[in-house]
Amino acid sequence: MKATDAKLLDLLNVRKQFVIPIYQRKYSWKKTHCEKLWDDILKAAIDPNVRVHFIGSIVYIQEEVDTPDTLVPEQLVIDGQQRLITISLLLAALAKAKNFDKQKSQELKDYYLFHAHREGDQRYRLKPTESDRKNYFSLLEDNKNLVSTSTLVDNYNFFDGKLQNEDADFLTKIYHGISKIKIVDVSLKRGEDDPQLIFESLNSTGLDLSQADLIRNFILMRLKPTEQEELYNKYWSQMEQNFDKSEHSGRIDRFIRDYLTIKNEGNIPAIRDVYAKFQDHVGSLMDVEIRDIVAEIYQYSNYYIYLQDSSRLESTDKNGKKNEEKLRYILDDIKELKVDVAYPFLMEVHHDYTNQKIISQEEYIEILLLVESYVFRRAICGIPTASLNKTFATLSKELVKDGGHYLESFKAALMLKESYRRFPDDDEFKREMMVKDLYRFRNCRYYLTKLEKPYHKEINIKECEIEHIMPQTLSYAWRMELGEDWEAIHNRYIHTIGNLTLAAYNKEYSNRPFLEKRDLVVEDRKVGLGISPIRLNSCLGEIEHWNETEIKKRAVVLAMRAKYVWPYPKLSSEVLAKYGERKRSVTEVEPTMEDSLEDEDLE
Repeated sequence: MKATDAKLLDLLNVRKQFVIPIYQRKYSWKKTHCEKLWDDILKAAIDPNVRVHFIGSIVYIQEEVDTPDTLVPEQLVIDGQQRLITISLLLAALAKAKNFDKQKSQELKDYYLFHAHREGDQRYRLKPTESDRKNYFSLLEDNKNLVSTSTLVDNYNFFDGKLQNEDADFLTKIYHGISKIKIVDVSLKRGEDDPQLIFESLNSTGLDLSQADLIRNFILMRLKPTEQEELYNKYWSQMEQNFDKSEHSGRIDRFIRDYLTIKNEGNIPAIRDVYAKFQDHVGSLMDVEIRDIVAEIYQYSNYYIYLQDSSRLESTDKNGKKNEEKLRYILDDIKELKVDVAYPFLMEVHHDYTNQKIISQEEYIEILLLVESYVFRRAICGIPTASLNKTFATLSKELVKDGGHYLESFKAALMLKESYRRFPDDDEFKREMMVKDLYRFRNCRYYLTKLEKPYHKEINIKECEIEHIMPQTLSYAWRMELGEDWEAIHNRYIHTIGNLTLAAYNKEYSNRPFLEKRDLVVEDRKVGLGISPIRLNSCLGEIEHWNETEIKKRAVVLAMRAKYVWPYPKLSSEVLAKYGERKRSVTEVEPTMEDSLEDEDLE
C-alpha cells in the first residue's frame, strides 16, 4: 500500500480511469453534503489564509497489468466514490457556466473530466457504477436522456444553480478554491494488499454499510473484474432489484440472516453479526464454490420474496388457479400476522416443495395453514413469543422427509411441543378466544377478516371497520338495555369477540341503541347490522336485545368457527405415539436470552 497527500486535481490529471466497481453502492450524497462541500470551497476561494482544504482519502486498487497505449489503465475505487463523483459534478457545472473563461473551461474538460483522443467509456476520467453511469456521462456531454429522479442529477443541478448567474471573477475564484482541495492518495496492489480489510476499516465509521453491502463487497472484491461483473449481473443485482421492486425493499439483511439460519442448522445470528457469520460460513472456500453459494442465495431470495408477495404466484399444475387462490389467501394472512420468525422454516418447506418436489401442493398448503394456526392460537392464548424463532429455526430437523412422512412428521412435531412451545388445543383456544381483549390485540382486524373471508371464498370487506355492537361510550338508553349491572358488563365484554364485528357504516351507527343499529336506514337505504351481508352479523337481525346473554352466545358461535378457521393438527394416537418415542431420543435446544430479544412481539 502506498499513501501520499495530493491535490485532488492532480489525482484526476493522469492517464488513468477511476472506475467505481459494480459491487459499490449507488451514488448517494444528499443535498446537505453538497451544501457543506460548497461552503468549504467558497471559503477556500475567498479566504487567502486557507491554503488547503482536506476532504479525506481516495483508495483504489492499482492493477499490475500492462495496458496498451491505446487504452487507459483502470483503477478500481474502493473508498471515496462519493467525493470523486461530487467534485466531478461541480467541475462539469463550472465548465458549462456561461460566464466562465472559455480557456479555463476547456482546461477543466481536458485535464479533469475527459481523456482527449479516446472514445466510448474510455473517454471519461471517472466511470461510476452502471446505475449512475448513463446520467453522469450525459451530464458531462449534453444533459440529454437524464433520469429526473436521480440523486446524481439533483446534485449537479444544485451546483449549476450556484454558478450559472455568477460573473467571471467569482467563477475563477471557485476554480481556485477547488484547486486547494487535498486528499490522501491511497493506492493498493492486488496480491500484496487486502482490499477487503482496508475497506472494512475505512467504513467502520460514518454512514454504516448494511450487512448485505459488506457481504456483496466481500464476495466480489476477491474476484477479477470480469468475474465480478458476471456474478453481480447474473445473481446479486437481480436479487437487489427484486427486493427493490417488492414492498420489502431494505430487508435483504433480514433475508440473509434467515438464509444463514437454515445453513447453520438453526443457529440464529443477530442482525449485527450477519456479515461476520457469513464469513465463517464460507470460510476458505474456492471462488468456484463461492459462485455456487451466491447462486443459492439468489435462489432462496426468490423463495423469500415469493412467500411475502403472493402476487408472484404462478400455476404449477392443472388445478393451478384454484390452488393459487388458496395459496394467495394463506400467504397474505401469514404476512398480515407478521410471522417473520417463521421464514427460515417456510423457505426450507418452499425449497422442498418447488426444488426437491418431496411434498405435494396440497401438503404445502396444509403446512402453511398450520404454521399460521400455530402462531395465532399461541398469541390468543397469551403464550410468550420468546421461543418462536428457535422453534421455527430448528423445526425442519424434526421432520421425516422421506417415505411420504413429511406432513405427518410436521404435524407430530407441533402436537408434541409442550409448555411455552405448545400448540394450544381446541379447548384452550376456544376458552381464551371468548374472553380475550381482541380490540387492543395487534391482530384484531386480521382475526375478524379471516373469520369473515376464509381462503376458499372471497368477500370484499376492505372498506369495513371494526365496530363495537355495544358502543365504547354508553348512552342512557344503552345502560337501560344492559340492566343494573351495565358497568360490569361493559367492562367485561366491550372488547371481546362476542361484541366485535366488521361494518361499513360505523360513523352512522355511533352509539345508537341496539335496535336502531340493527334496523338503520340512511337515505332510503337499509344499512343496519340486521341486514348486513357480513357473515359476522348474520345472527343480529333476529335479536331484540343486546345484553350479556347475547354477547356470550355470539362469542361461543364465533369461537367454534375459529377452531375450524385456525385448525389443530390431527393424527391418530398410534401415529403420535410413534413420533413421541422418536422425539425422546432428541434433545431440544432451549431458547437463549438473545433469541428472546430478537423475537417479534405478537401481542
